[in-house]
Amino acid sequence: MALVLASESRWRAELLARLDLPFDRVAASFDERAHDHRFAELGPHAFALLLARGKARSVAAARPNDWVLGADQIAVLEPVGSEAPKLLHKPGTEARALAQLMELRGRTHRLTEAVVLVGPGGYEAHVIDEQRLTMREFDEAEARAYVARYQPLHSVGSYHIEDAGIRLFAAIDGDHTGIMGLPLLGVCRLLRDAGLLVC
Repeated sequence: MALVLASESRWRAELLARLDLPFDRVAASFDERAHDHRFAELGPHAFALLLARGKARSVAAARPNDWVLGADQIAVLEPVGSEAPKLLHKPGTEARALAQLMELRGRTHRLTEAVVLVGPGGYEAHVIDEQRLTMREFDEAEARAYVARYQPLHSVGSYHIEDAGIRLFAAIDGDHTGIMGLPLLGVCRLLRDAGLLVC
């Protein structure tokens, strides 16, 4: 039996490799955006879990004898006044990345990651991790320069803490590996409980 990471993410693969366990990578065939309408109904934790479970199960269907680790991260802008919490998406373009950063500046958002481990015989377990991040009041020129140089077009929130994006923040509360997309403390618990990590 193999351990399979249900993700094409370079960051998640690099994080999982820190645990010194062999694993395969298989892209999940699961349309995350098709479920956006359920965010308001489910809330951040259950919604992130829905997406992570969908990814894990989509790969497990083709690898029923292996252990499959699926993960998903969502970003939610905390409401001000009567606003509703806002689900953020990967920007995809420089213009949308800049607009997203300008919306986030001076405000707090949360990153919620759900990780699901499925295995033989219908085994399933999960962990949920969350971080609270507050951006400082940077100006548009700084945000534009950051987007142009680092191209965070495929990252929710339009930043990477792994590069100069860290300079955009005033405060970060939580596990940095979770911010990068795979909360390793929680992943270790899942793998230990399943007998895949013995120390």
